[in-house]
Amino acid sequence: MEINTVCVGDCVVWMRQLPSACADLVFADPPFNIGYDYDVYNDRRSRTEYLTWAEQWLKEAVRLVKPTGSLWLAIGDEYAAEYKVRLDQLGLTLRNWVIWHYTFGVACTRKFSRSHTHILYYVRDAKRCTFNADAIRVPSARLTTYADPRANPKGKLPDDVWVLRPQESHKHFRPDQDTWYVPRVCGTFRERTGHPCQMPEAVLERIVRVATQPGDLVVDPFAGSGTTLAVARRLGRRYWGCELSEAYADQIRKRLQALEFSEQLVARSRNKSMIKAA
Repeated sequence: MEINTVCVGDCVVWMRQLPSACADLVFADPPFNIGYDYDVYNDRRSRTEYLTWAEQWLKEAVRLVKPTGSLWLAIGDEYAAEYKVRLDQLGLTLRNWVIWHYTFGVACTRKFSRSHTHILYYVRDAKRCTFNADAIRVPSARLTTYADPRANPKGKLPDDVWVLRPQESHKHFRPDQDTWYVPRVCGTFRERTGHPCQMPEAVLERIVRVATQPGDLVVDPFAGSGTTLAVARRLGRRYWGCELSEAYADQIRKRLQALEFSEQLVARSRNKSMIKAA
């Protein structure tokens, strides 16, 4: 298989060409089937058609997960339960049902406004799965508030509710808190690519850090804006992505090229500093 690439077309067709148990992490943020305005994909399918398609891509995505690997799925309220039932049937084990909460969702007039997304965290083998706890620990209240000698000096793991507030800084994760404060990617954010459904890099960064090691393979069958692939590259992981839209795929390639160019500039600057120091 060709890695560090973005394939264009149907993700089910492309995933069938990949070897089984090749991915350390599969992250999927599929269409929610609630009428998003994509350029080539119809996000207004019938319930039966959508779930039939979901079963097809889930089967292939699960096949790719290594014995020590994991699958993370971001989905809305409408189909979260249906996806869980199908993932259970495919033999994976649920580790966490994360709630990603943000405080400035789309305003509604006839029902409560949408302000959260579900992230289902599944593993192939609960006893063997990769989980780098130390890579995502945060100081506990015992450390920061009470100076309790019983506190683990390494800190604690974050909880499973990620609260996202627009007033937080772009750094997202404050060292004295264990809740995930990550704003949605607004139109004015520098990381914005123009894709209608863009995940924040900070969310993917924590997932990639905890679920993989440097050099591991990260797979995203719905590459979208390329956030998963960009984060994987920045953290020294290999990546493979698929995107139905040629236009979106082109945006992803440009995003990855810009990241590569930035890395080259940093490396050149570092080399010059080393030469001067010598």
